[in-house]
Amino acid sequence: MNHYVGRFAPSPTGPLHIGSLVAAMASYLDAKVHHGEWYLRIEDNDFDRNQQGATQAIIRSLQRCGMHWDGEILYQSQREAIYEAAFQQLGALVYPCAC
Repeated sequence: MNHYVGRFAPSPTGPLHIGSLVAAMASYLDAKVHHGEWYLRIEDNDFDRNQQGATQAIIRSLQRCGMHWDGEILYQSQREAIYEAAFQQLGALVYPCAC
C-alpha cells in the first residue's frame, strides 16, 4: 500500500482567502484520514506580487484552524537547485514548449 502524502501550496500574495482555507482543510483532513503526511509549501516565486508579511499571516491562519504540517515548510524560491538537477537528469526526455 502506498503512503499518502498531501500538501497545501499557497502564494504569499495577500491574506489567506476563504476558498484557499477550504482547500487547505480538505487536503489536511484527507491526509489525516488516510494516516498520511501533510506538507506546507509556500509558492513564493512570484516576486513582484508577494506581499510583505503574507507568509507569516498564512501560517498563523492555518495554525489557528488547527492545521499542523509534517516536516519543515518548503519554499519554492529555495528549491531551484533541486529542480535544475531533475531537469539535467531527464536530459533528452525534456522538450521545449512551443507556446
